[in-house]
Amino acid sequence: MDIISAYREVGTYRGAAVLCATTHKTVRRVIERAEAAAAGRPRVRARSKNFESVTDLVAGKVASSKGRISAKRLLPVAQAAGYGGSARNFRRLVAEQKALWRSHNHRGRRPAVWEPGGFLVFDWSMVAPGLHLFCAVLAWSRWRFVAFAADERAATTMGLLAEVMHAVGGVPGKLLTDRMACLKGGVVANLVVPTPDYVRFAAHYGFTPDFCHAHDPESKGIVEHLVGYCQRDLVVPLLTGAEPAGRQVGVHEANDAARRWCAEVNARTHSEIAAVPDERLLVEREVLRPLPSLRLEFGPAPVIRKVDRLSCVRFASARYSVPTAMIGRQVRLIPAGGRLAITDPAGRQVLADHPLLAPGQVSVLDAHYDTPRTAPSRAPRPRSEAEKRFCDLGGPAEAFLVGAAAIGNTRLGAELEVLLALGAAHGTEQLLAALGRAVAFGRFRAADVRSILAAGTSAPTPVPAGGALVVDLPVATMRSLADYNTAAITGHTSTTATVPTP
Repeated sequence: MDIISAYREVGTYRGAAVLCATTHKTVRRVIERAEAAAAGRPRVRARSKNFESVTDLVAGKVASSKGRISAKRLLPVAQAAGYGGSARNFRRLVAEQKALWRSHNHRGRRPAVWEPGGFLVFDWSMVAPGLHLFCAVLAWSRWRFVAFAADERAATTMGLLAEVMHAVGGVPGKLLTDRMACLKGGVVANLVVPTPDYVRFAAHYGFTPDFCHAHDPESKGIVEHLVGYCQRDLVVPLLTGAEPAGRQVGVHEANDAARRWCAEVNARTHSEIAAVPDERLLVEREVLRPLPSLRLEFGPAPVIRKVDRLSCVRFASARYSVPTAMIGRQVRLIPAGGRLAITDPAGRQVLADHPLLAPGQVSVLDAHYDTPRTAPSRAPRPRSEAEKRFCDLGGPAEAFLVGAAAIGNTRLGAELEVLLALGAAHGTEQLLAALGRAVAFGRFRAADVRSILAAGTSAPTPVPAGGALVVDLPVATMRSLADYNTAAITGHTSTTATVPTP
């Protein structure tokens, strides 16, 4: 409701203020101004402000700093020019001049209008020491690709770009990014000159390299938003989940999480386009350029090795295992990010993945071999008839042979017949028990075994302190109390004398 109409309706300042949702002082000023205009009285001239003398100075400083200078830094300059007011009032002046400058110097950017198959926008971001985040988005379909790497080199960047285009299933018309040093060969007249390797890479795939102007991140804001979204939704949970355990997230672990995250977000409706990126990609793929038949190789020359009979290859004086099916065949070694990937010669299938080792070390995975690893065994291998019969007795006999050989018993071969004869005389069970006792006490001669057998159960068995001592005592014959009845022994009954009663 109009303030004047409300005042005429209720007749009080406070009543009109309640109806118009304002204060009674505002109502009073409006009514007095209206009455003065109706009576023909001149309006009160606005009072001058104490910062009018430095208004031009502040406007010049705001314009020269492009609206970035603060009132705190301008206040000493204004005071030197004659300003004597408060800092609060001066902040109002600076805020007014900044708003005025921005209203006349706004960049007036428009939202981007993307065409199918037009742009693939990508960027890098470091999320942790030794862990870098690569983000790419197909502009029209909003199909997103995220990966992690250990560096931001040109070979790594172009390798990930090739992976993106193979995942998309085609080549867009332009690849847009900022002036990253790994792809920039120079700048002439504000035009970026790409490196020869990047030009060769672009010519092989058939796209046009495109770079943003300096200090113009808004032109690739679509991927800047993806980087921020990925850091909040993927990187922060990944790093905080590993922090309580005190471990660092590796590149391979981060890439596994990135693949799951991309599959999730690309299958969900995008809020900007109100469509599913995976479904829009099927439409955009029809206008993308076809992929080349061969994948371009860049970076250092590949390392080719032949797998030896141990199913291993050597790299930098270290040995790495591969599946046994590759014995005698050639494989490709790709060192990257502190790890060594071993692939087939074409580089299509990863056969093994090892951490890079120092010279002289060995990395062997049991999964590459048909049987599990077993400890080295030096068990006896009997040849003669006596050796076979003795080893057939079991584990105590083999342990006795190993111990006797260790102490240098040169008459062991001749004593086997003696030991077998002792077994025939005392029984196999007694002989095995005697051999076990001989091994326990380190007695490895036939005479020692004969002594143990002769002692039988009377030989003591030491036990550790505090343990139960079990001793086999001799069994004595038991007689009942009836056997001690003298009447039954002599055949006489006892008589009792009676004394007559007086």
